[in-house]
Amino acid sequence: MLGGARSGKSAFAEQLAGSGAVRYIATAVADPADADFAERIAAHRARRPAEWTIVEGDPVAALAESAPVTLIDDLGTWLTGRLDARAAWESPRGTVGPDLDALVGAVGAYGERLIIVSPEVGLGVIPATASGRLFRDEIGSLNQRLADVCDEVFLVVAGQALRVKPDHAFASAAALSDAAAANSPVAVTSSVGTEPTVEHSAAQAVSAGGSGVDAESGSTAAEVAAAVTLAAGGTPADSGSAAAGGSVAARGTLLASGSVAADGSGATGEQSATGSDVGVRDSIPTAGVAAAADSPFFAEPAAAVESVAGSVAGGAVGDGGERPQLSKPVRISFGPVPGPDVVVRKAAEERQLQLTKPAGALGRLEQLANWVAACQGVCPPKQFERARVVVFAGDHGVAQHGVSAYPSEVTAQMVANFLHGGAAVNVLARLADATVRVEDIAVAGDTAAEISRHKVRRSSGSIDREDALTEAEVQAALTAGAAIADEEIDSGADLLIAGDMGIGNTTPATVLIAALTDTEPVVAVGRGTGVDDAGWMRKTAAIRDAMWRARPVIKDPVALLRTASGADFAAMAGFLARAAARRTPVVLDGVVVTAAALVADQLAPGARAWWISGHRSSEPSHTIALQRLDLQPLVDMSMRLGEGSGAVAALPLLRAAVATLAEMATFAEAGVSTADATEPAGA
Repeated sequence: MLGGARSGKSAFAEQLAGSGAVRYIATAVADPADADFAERIAAHRARRPAEWTIVEGDPVAALAESAPVTLIDDLGTWLTGRLDARAAWESPRGTVGPDLDALVGAVGAYGERLIIVSPEVGLGVIPATASGRLFRDEIGSLNQRLADVCDEVFLVVAGQALRVKPDHAFASAAALSDAAAANSPVAVTSSVGTEPTVEHSAAQAVSAGGSGVDAESGSTAAEVAAAVTLAAGGTPADSGSAAAGGSVAARGTLLASGSVAADGSGATGEQSATGSDVGVRDSIPTAGVAAAADSPFFAEPAAAVESVAGSVAGGAVGDGGERPQLSKPVRISFGPVPGPDVVVRKAAEERQLQLTKPAGALGRLEQLANWVAACQGVCPPKQFERARVVVFAGDHGVAQHGVSAYPSEVTAQMVANFLHGGAAVNVLARLADATVRVEDIAVAGDTAAEISRHKVRRSSGSIDREDALTEAEVQAALTAGAAIADEEIDSGADLLIAGDMGIGNTTPATVLIAALTDTEPVVAVGRGTGVDDAGWMRKTAAIRDAMWRARPVIKDPVALLRTASGADFAAMAGFLARAAARRTPVVLDGVVVTAAALVADQLAPGARAWWISGHRSSEPSHTIALQRLDLQPLVDMSMRLGEGSGAVAALPLLRAAVATLAEMATFAEAGVSTADATEPAGA
């Protein structure tokens, strides 16, 4: 987490760390003579959750022991302490080199989740003295080295966080020397309403991955800047404002000069002297995009939910069955999600006591009604006016290896059945006053153009022997799911139901659930579409192998989706996380949707508070997942169809719950005596 003084970087890091078992390594030491600094330390202490463990001392020593989540705040005070300890303020450069080497080595070798806060020196006031220049050089070098070994780098400016690695960067400082940067200027010419173009020389094609930007391909400045966007309201960010310097930072670090460093493509862009903003690339649709995740920090609304899959015209797949060509991945960001309104929930509970019934007589209907009221933020709640079912369709390569009773061709055939209204979910939705939308995310065959706008690829990889998706594809699927949620909510949906369609999809669902809950495959594996004993054995073996492949990335939800799920699962996870961020209740369906929900709750901690489980599937892993999410299903009818059918079957119960709280008379209104009254209420 890089940022200047008072930028909000520490608060953002604390939000990212979340609550629970967090180890906070405080590097600052209060000086009794410095009252202002002491007040800052006190303010930091006051906002830390009580359950955090506070360690005051050397982070290198602390990292010798692991913890689930560790937050180091910050490296500026740590470096100052090391310079003091070595009396190095007037010494030659490199005196604290051993300390820097030890810290970088400890960070690189650390295996648990680690968040580091450090000042971006270009954004702070550094005195023009020998000591000031020493500090600037040492912290700048340290930041570059740490950015090289960290998985993600954020820049926080004015309380707004922008992820610059791996999203918005192209080459590390090691790949572009000062001489190369000086001899390879990049000019970005931009004017309002026009798309900026990029001119560059061959030297700027150098990157960590060896790939470059082709001037003849029409690459735009926004593509070079990897669609950097900033500020509320979707205003395009200044992706390359010319400040002092202009050098390329270490991989994944965005310098104060506005230069963008990168890990995958080698060009930088500077804004022209006209001062016009560099816009986000036009090929990425932003219609229906809402503010990011209700978080005050993620200030990249366009980059956060723009559909990379949208770069495939119409979502169509090229001739010959090749997969769509995806542009550079734009990493979607969610974040912690606040729960439904507790004040309204309390009001709903109090209203339940006033209705003409014994307290608690309606059982779970009362709890459901209170939940809906809290989600809507109003008591009594309103009946759902636009309940919407979204079926995410996708095929899976593992289905080719005998794990399902049906061939993959059935997926595309059933998608057509959904469109014609002939599937079970269509019938049940008509009864429950809901409408159905189907989206082809990764169907192996061809589908109608109107449902393939968000298509990521043809079938996902066979997860027992290969990754399900590439990094670009998992980001495309996540952003597609978020965009679909935004489209539905912006169109008036007040209740969402996620459904699934895909032959073989219970195999990746079981992999996700078993891996995230540390469950043995034989305990979690079910019959899916009805496989025989031999098929069950093949399915169990495939799940075992996929779980082994997923083990190294189990703590990274995006990497887990990429490795062991499928494009449809990633899209569902993005859909569920975005719906929670938009404060829209969701009814979960069976094992496939609930598996995606497990990952979504990791992407957006707290999202589960916005979901209820419609039914319990006969798949054994579904019960395991529901227990992990602490959700109780509304119905248990031994259903295992998918499609959203179980959730839609439970929808009338949810409507009944809302109706009772909203429409029943109170004791006073009906003139009915309460349990402790001797006369009718209101007499």
